[in-house]
Amino acid sequence: MTEKQYDIYKASGIIVEDRKVLATRSKGKSMYIQPGGKLEAGETETEAVIRELREEMGIEVTEADLEKIDDFYAEAAGQAGIRLKLAAYLVKRYDGEPSPRSEVEEIRWFNSEVPEGTELASILEHGIIPELKARDMID
Repeated sequence: MTEKQYDIYKASGIIVEDRKVLATRSKGKSMYIQPGGKLEAGETETEAVIRELREEMGIEVTEADLEKIDDFYAEAAGQAGIRLKLAAYLVKRYDGEPSPRSEVEEIRWFNSEVPEGTELASILEHGIIPELKARDMID
């Protein structure tokens, strides 16, 4: 997929601790995703990450705390035919303790061996986790 071939544009903050990556599950959903969300009008990728991490998990980050990993493209979870672009940023530092807020019901930490029966979003499972494993950031 090229840069212009997407329907939804999101930005995400990738948090790694103890060689595991944080994922969230929204209320009424079964799939775990990387924290983040759609860019609002006039918002930059990093501004969206900062806002979403505050809203979804109650943590504070600054632009200096973020490092771009890559842009990932996939079909949007549960939305056949809808293409998603996700700008992923590694969160190098944050203030606060991640806890579910807003539409987030649960937070879990994963390494590259996802428990059987656990459903992860395609970008998380096939893009972000392999990238973090290749960088020797998760087990």
